[in-house]
Amino acid sequence: LMISLTFFLYFFIEILQHNPVHPLQYMLVGFALVVFYSLLLSISEYTSFGIAYLISCASTVLLIGWYTKSIFRKWRVVFIFSIVLSLLYLFIYVLIQLQDNALLFGTIGLFILLATVMYFSRKIDWYNAEQPVAG
Repeated sequence: LMISLTFFLYFFIEILQHNPVHPLQYMLVGFALVVFYSLLLSISEYTSFGIAYLISCASTVLLIGWYTKSIFRKWRVVFIFSIVLSLLYLFIYVLIQLQDNALLFGTIGLFILLATVMYFSRKIDWYNAEQPVAG
């Protein structure tokens, strides 16, 4: 879920910034996302899950944020991307903590996320993704 949502976010930044991202760059971001889980597992052997999650999340967001700066070259894009990625990690953490209600809140969260994406993408001309349609 995290990997898919992050790639989805990257794709929208790519379209809205009119700056193509190479497939290798997507792969490197994907590797960073996968390493998050290795970090989480290895750090949680020495500390509590919450602290391990925080360290792993912060490390991953900082790494991908730094890499995003090299791709899009705008601090505003990096800031927004990093905030949204942090919120996604927070969302997953809350779902993990909810246990019995995770399905309900996860589904509601994904519904809100889908509605948000549909709202912000409604004016994109997908056949000519160069510019959003005015109006």
